Amino acid sequence: MKYEILKLLARNAKYTEEEIATMLDADADDIKKAIKELEKDGLIRGYKAVVDWEKLDGAYVSAIIEINVVPKAGLGFEEVAKKIMSYPQVESVYLMSGVYDLNVVVKGKTLQDIAWFVAKELATIDSVTSTTTHFVMRRYKELDVELVSKDEDDRGQLWI
Repeated sequence: MKYEILKLLARNAKYTEEEIATMLDADADDIKKAIKELEKDGLIRGYKAVVDWEKLDGAYVSAIIEINVVPKAGLGFEEVAKKIMSYPQVESVYLMSGVYDLNVVVKGKTLQDIAWFVAKELATIDSVTSTTTHFVMRRYKELDVELVSKDEDDRGQLWI
């Protein structure tokens, strides 16, 4: 049942214990206890709203940055990841397999803000050997929430 609770809360963190109990055909008190246990065990780390920032006067720009790192003996990538996580511009940090080591999602007010952050902060971190920045042009879906309805984006349609 814990897995089902987690899936529901990941979809909508505003579900009440009663709503979850109804969806899972369970007792609300059992759901409440299970959620408290999931929080205590660290499986639930927090609750967030999925915000469509583009609707807020285009007040921000987002980028995905690929970072290559030379890991330090005994520390691996942890030291660099913790340093990168400490910046307020950073939304997410992931250790990756493949061509690059870390995937970092950042937010800034302008393209220049992000470019400055990458050049002056990320690229100068000891152990960072290279960065590649990809600016997000549009978000279609985030954290399992669709941000664009079909009638908002007609670029894929053919007009005859």
